[in-house]
Amino acid sequence: MIDVFSQLPILLVAIPLFAAPICVLLGGRWLTYLLSLTVCGTTFAIAVGLLQQVGKFGTIHYEIGNWKPPYGIEYVVDPLSGFVMMFVSALAAVVLLYGKPSIDAEIPRSKHYLFYACYLLCMTGLLGMCITGDLFNVFVFLEINSLASYALISLGRTRRAPLAALQYLILGTIGATFFLIGIGLLYQMTGTLNMSDIAGRLDTETGPRTLLVAFGFMTVGLFVKMAVFPLHSWLPNSYCYAPSVVTAFVAATATKVSVYAFIRLVFGIFKPDFAFEQMPLGALLIGLSIVGIFVASIAAIFQDDVKRLLAYSSVAQIGYMLLGIGMATTQTLTAGIVHMFNHALIKGGLFMVVGCFVLRLGSSRLSDWRGAAKTMPWTSLAWAIGGLGLIGVPMTAGFVSKWLLLTGAFQAEQPLVAGVMLMSSLLAVVYVWRVVETLYFSEQLSPAVEKSKEAPVWMLVPMYLVILAVVVFGVWTPFSVGLAAEAAESLLPTDWDSAVTNMDAGGAP
Repeated sequence: MIDVFSQLPILLVAIPLFAAPICVLLGGRWLTYLLSLTVCGTTFAIAVGLLQQVGKFGTIHYEIGNWKPPYGIEYVVDPLSGFVMMFVSALAAVVLLYGKPSIDAEIPRSKHYLFYACYLLCMTGLLGMCITGDLFNVFVFLEINSLASYALISLGRTRRAPLAALQYLILGTIGATFFLIGIGLLYQMTGTLNMSDIAGRLDTETGPRTLLVAFGFMTVGLFVKMAVFPLHSWLPNSYCYAPSVVTAFVAATATKVSVYAFIRLVFGIFKPDFAFEQMPLGALLIGLSIVGIFVASIAAIFQDDVKRLLAYSSVAQIGYMLLGIGMATTQTLTAGIVHMFNHALIKGGLFMVVGCFVLRLGSSRLSDWRGAAKTMPWTSLAWAIGGLGLIGVPMTAGFVSKWLLLTGAFQAEQPLVAGVMLMSSLLAVVYVWRVVETLYFSEQLSPAVEKSKEAPVWMLVPMYLVILAVVVFGVWTPFSVGLAAEAAESLLPTDWDSAVTNMDAGGAP
């Protein structure tokens, strides 16, 4: 008799993967939506079960077909991958529950079944990237996610949506090609694709120059997927012109999973000794992050389209995650991992708020939202709460990760980074307040607002579930910070923090 619990790792990926073509066969019926929602909920339950098993029994290794690694493909669930899979699957389920009215309004009914199929494929790719222990499979799942994302973005109701999807496709393909070239070079050097096996075989001290080339190609490839400044040009248009439900899901999950893949690459395969002592990765990440945070935050201030405003904000927030990675101490890496989770909640919630406004006002432009708090008070309040989390106000999730990063910067003797964080938070106040001012303090209502009413309860309840989670995880921190700290400690050597403090100024962090 098959032990279902022992098969959870493969079920996590197999269920949404096989459900996607069933959505196509069912066509545009209610049953298609119910199937997709059931699959997302089941996947979330599996992810929670896996995370609980990791907490009780330690890292889970699942050998596909009973082939031992490195000859067979292995799925691995540890604190980091389990944490990321949990919040990705949770947001996938909540956004889909929220999104039915938005889907009906923004996507032609004849394409609904294609939307649900691509949505499940996108989730499959994200979860597969997290759970696989095979480096080539990371690329395969990355492409599954990317191809599904291109299709989802192209379903937007304006003519600019297909163009935005094409721009994303071109840049995404370049990034994926760079990543694949790096995988090929690693396979040439080690003769294996299992990530732990590659890490054991790489000679990072006296190895050939091919090692540097592989590291460079894979880093640049993931930078494109993460939308790291200045390789972020695909992101604003993709978020702006995609259907609102697509933007909410992709913005909350896709870049965070790419950050996860980058963490695996740096700390799991090449190891921090190589990345931060032999290579100037720390200085590169800190430099790009500081510039990206300021440029993207300033760009967000001048946007009239709220989707585009939040898109530039996402580029800045990715910078905070990279700061945590770049300073490379246990606390800063913990902060970077926690910020992945917190930002997923905050940005997912805020894009859900935008979706409610788009449904009732027919526009995501700030000029069309004048006085909307009078007719849509609950939606407007949700923006205010989510905006406080984005700024990093105490008792919100955004404050927790930024505080950890700020104190970690001082411990790592990086006062410049701490100053940058404080100044950039003031920029976040400006662009969040612009929206609040338009919603609450506009004297004249826009024509769209005068005819509008509050968003449906179907959308408000899931949206507030995410928005209130921003407050809950700002007050109750043992879960998120505890998992992130456990993951960071498993990725860094025990004496790493003391080694970092002894590095000379010309080194990395």
